[in-house]
Amino acid sequence: RDRRGRIRDRTCISERPEVVDRRDTIGHWEGDTIVGKRHSGAAITMVERASRFTCVSKMSNRKAASVRAALRRRFKPWCDRVETVTFDNGHEFAAHKLIEKDLGAKTYFAEPYSSWQRGTNENTNGLIRQYLPKARDLKTVTGSEIRMIENRLNNRPRKCLGYRTPHELFYNEEHELTVALRD
Repeated sequence: RDRRGRIRDRTCISERPEVVDRRDTIGHWEGDTIVGKRHSGAAITMVERASRFTCVSKMSNRKAASVRAALRRRFKPWCDRVETVTFDNGHEFAAHKLIEKDLGAKTYFAEPYSSWQRGTNENTNGLIRQYLPKARDLKTVTGSEIRMIENRLNNRPRKCLGYRTPHELFYNEEHELTVALRD
């Protein structure tokens, strides 16, 4: 059997706990990568499902080692706020078992060709593309540009959050999140 193209030891999204789908607790993330013009440069985008809090990290390429390093660098201080991460089936997530160890989180994978299973992240990538169009060489993106994009997205009131911002919900207590999402 040909194993090229498959990520080993992946856990399917169907095995993900139901609490992730309810979006009533912080800690469940969706991740993806975006690339620039002619695949020049890359960034990993991570979106917390309940709060829609967004993190963008620039990478020089889409290799698994680069993804792991970017996630470790970005999420080490927040390990207590990362319980699960759901990825697509891109080869850049082949180091998922090492990412699990680094972050103390469980990783899951959407079914092939089912981007709707990670809809929060796909939608957020569309918002990010307003600032970083596909024609842009991502190697030219600066750290201050990434911080500006994150700041704008995380401080934008969202109808789905009762017109609160992702920043407000991500940094508030869990019980406040549940109340805000019910309103």
